[in-house]
Amino acid sequence: MKTVSDQEVTAPDAPAEGHVNKVARRRVLAVCLIASLAGLMCGLDIGVISGVLKPFGTQFHVSTGLLEWVVGGMLVGATIGALTGGTLCNHLGRKYTLTIAAFLFAVGAFGSAASWSVASMIACRVLVGLGMGLSDFTTPQYLSEIARKEQRGAMVSTYQLLKTIGIFLAFFSNSWLSPSGAWRTMLIVEAIPAVLFLGAFLFLPQSPRWLVMRGHWEHAFEVMTNLRDTSSSAQRELEAIDEQLQTKQEGWKLLRRNSNFRRSVGLGMLLQIMQQFAGINIIMYYAPRILEAAHFDLTAQMWCTALIGLVNVLMTFVAIGYSDRWGRKPILYMGYASMALSMAILAVILYVGPSSLALQLSALALIIVFVGGFAMSAGPLMWVICSEIQPNAGRNLGISISTGTNMLSNLFIGTTFLTMLEELGSSNTFWVFASFNALAIILIYLFVPETKDVSLETIEKRLMSGVKLRQLGK
Repeated sequence: MKTVSDQEVTAPDAPAEGHVNKVARRRVLAVCLIASLAGLMCGLDIGVISGVLKPFGTQFHVSTGLLEWVVGGMLVGATIGALTGGTLCNHLGRKYTLTIAAFLFAVGAFGSAASWSVASMIACRVLVGLGMGLSDFTTPQYLSEIARKEQRGAMVSTYQLLKTIGIFLAFFSNSWLSPSGAWRTMLIVEAIPAVLFLGAFLFLPQSPRWLVMRGHWEHAFEVMTNLRDTSSSAQRELEAIDEQLQTKQEGWKLLRRNSNFRRSVGLGMLLQIMQQFAGINIIMYYAPRILEAAHFDLTAQMWCTALIGLVNVLMTFVAIGYSDRWGRKPILYMGYASMALSMAILAVILYVGPSSLALQLSALALIIVFVGGFAMSAGPLMWVICSEIQPNAGRNLGISISTGTNMLSNLFIGTTFLTMLEELGSSNTFWVFASFNALAIILIYLFVPETKDVSLETIEKRLMSGVKLRQLGK
């Protein structure tokens, strides 16, 4: 095992053990916040399309099926980005993979704003999706490797928080611009921040774990020392990483031969399917259409959509503030219970018909409850758990498969929802999603572990020794 010299670790001016290095802790927070800006880019793109679809469709006389693929183009790109993220992360590192993601966001967003046809819009949306897929693969992994273990849940959840802020900002911008139908301006709003983030990501440090993987031990020690209280604590953490990394990344080979790895990959896929089949992105992509079904006029649709985005932001703070205190599973239970109940009651209201103001406001309130339940639970915590459960030897492949599953599930929901509304009706459509959320509660109980305050190394040892999935953590 490679180590730094004892002289480096026991330097005379090294802080005493147990010392709280406030500068280092602020530095960790700053690095995590900058990396989480990738979530803001994703959120801007998710949110902006809800305002673009109607005026774009009107200008180019787009059918319902093609409008679904204006959404779906992004999701195709995101799936490709998620599945190729592991290769880029291995060769270029997390930092430069995030930089490439920001570049793709910027090019795709400006291209979308300049679109001259449906085909050009879909092609540019694919580019934006590539950036999103790379971000969704890379950022949670990077954050889990930079953050202290007692802050890991909060730091990874920050990515989701920034994503919800991006959605809200896009919704808010759409609300101002929707009366004029200025869909190109809506898309420019997401393009400009991407250029700024491209510069910001260049100042991120490389992940110490990746540096150790590449044999750059001294550089890893330098980075880790800047992020931990003492040089000796940095040394111990790097030694633990180095010991774990003695097992090489084996990816597909490990998947074929090791049933325990297949279990963690299967759980990662299940978590992402559960997240997407909860139905959040039907709200994010098609909120105005849903509010139209509840008899809201155009102006009310857009401002209510902005309100939904604000709730999405505020409730994400619950996950950030309490996932490392209450635990992952209690918050997931609360979130999915509220989502199942709100979807079921909304289905009843849409069946009866929101003929009065009271029923209209009730429908809006139920959508807000649903979004709040998702934002506090499945939104951030599925990414947290997926970043925690994969063993090191197959970590990149495991996260890549789970992220790809998220994007494929998102693609399926995003490209079928309008058709479901037309074929099943709004009430039956929401009954379907209420059922998915009720089923998720059972699956959480049966398979999801509580990973609060448990090190990645401990989770891996329990997984590879055959411990049941729900018992991998506490």
